[in-house]
Amino acid sequence: MNILSKPSFRLLEQSLNAATLRQKVIADNVANVDTPYFKRSEVRFEEFLQQELNGGELQGYRTDPRHFYIGRSSDPRPQIVRDNQSMINNNLNNVDIDYEMALMAKNQLRYNTMVQQVSSEINKVRTVIGRM
Repeated sequence: MNILSKPSFRLLEQSLNAATLRQKVIADNVANVDTPYFKRSEVRFEEFLQQELNGGELQGYRTDPRHFYIGRSSDPRPQIVRDNQSMINNNLNNVDIDYEMALMAKNQLRYNTMVQQVSSEINKVRTVIGRM
């Protein structure tokens, strides 16, 4: 059995990928803070993840790729959404540098927490293997 293919690791991997994508999108927003007509973007992932978790449908664990899916088989994916409605500056740009920097700090904390969780899970496995 491949320990790294468990649903919890896949969820952590997708969350880390979403945080990485969010960091890139925020950096793009910050880089274009003075660009006329630029519209900020954001990454949506947690809403889709919550919808999947609240689905209430049983999901089977597959130990082999040839096994059938039991329950839902879709994985939530992060999506980039552009905000075309708001306007902050006279040049029709809607990037607020203070807000973007706060989002970047929040995203960094979230990313660090997930990396610590992955590290903890791997250390648990290493401990079990070391005791065999």
